[in-house]
Amino acid sequence: MSASSPTEHTFPCVSNFQDLVSTPYHGENNAICWARELIGDFSEIVKRMELDENMVELTSVELRKMRLSKQGNLAREILLNDIHLLTEHGASPVLNVIEYYERDDIFPFFPTDVYSYHVDRSPVPTDTILCTYHGASSDILRNAQGEQKILVPEIRAELRKLYDGAEDGFDAFLQEHFFDLHYQAKPDAKPVNLGLGHLWRLAVDYPESSVLPCLHRAPEEMVGEKRLLLIC
Repeated sequence: MSASSPTEHTFPCVSNFQDLVSTPYHGENNAICWARELIGDFSEIVKRMELDENMVELTSVELRKMRLSKQGNLAREILLNDIHLLTEHGASPVLNVIEYYERDDIFPFFPTDVYSYHVDRSPVPTDTILCTYHGASSDILRNAQGEQKILVPEIRAELRKLYDGAEDGFDAFLQEHFFDLHYQAKPDAKPVNLGLGHLWRLAVDYPESSVLPCLHRAPEEMVGEKRLLLIC
């Protein structure tokens, strides 16, 4: 099972920010890509960050204070512009430098961390928007190529062992612990890698959404290489 690139997938692609945020999802298309070829040295910005945790937020103030080369400055201007566009749109973008995400080992047979295919949920209409500028990038999966883990008989049987309440409360238990948000790829699945520099908008699970939420997962980080990720 290998991941395809943004140029190989059939998700809609647009050429500007306004189309990214305004193009409606339709049918099975629950992800939209603003495909871009970015200039500048984003690795220089990452190298300037000293991490005392596995992940830190890089604020616009900190970004502006950095002393950078010409190529580093080009990268900085792109980051600041993306943050500006998203903020003006009403989003709350966060720029993170990531060494790794925390792993979930509470239930070894069912991790609920971001390395697992999952969907995002919200009580109000919204989207997940993200862009990887440096390092490994995320994957998405068409819904037909994934299977909700709580419907897999073997996994469901293990989950029932964790639950000791009334039968009619089992589904609420699964939601309370976010088990229902996680999926596994089918054997013939073809994940789409989101690539570097492309800004993506992914459908979220919320009441009355017209499309299914987009299945996505964080990548396994490359050894010795941090990620630079913008997400909101």
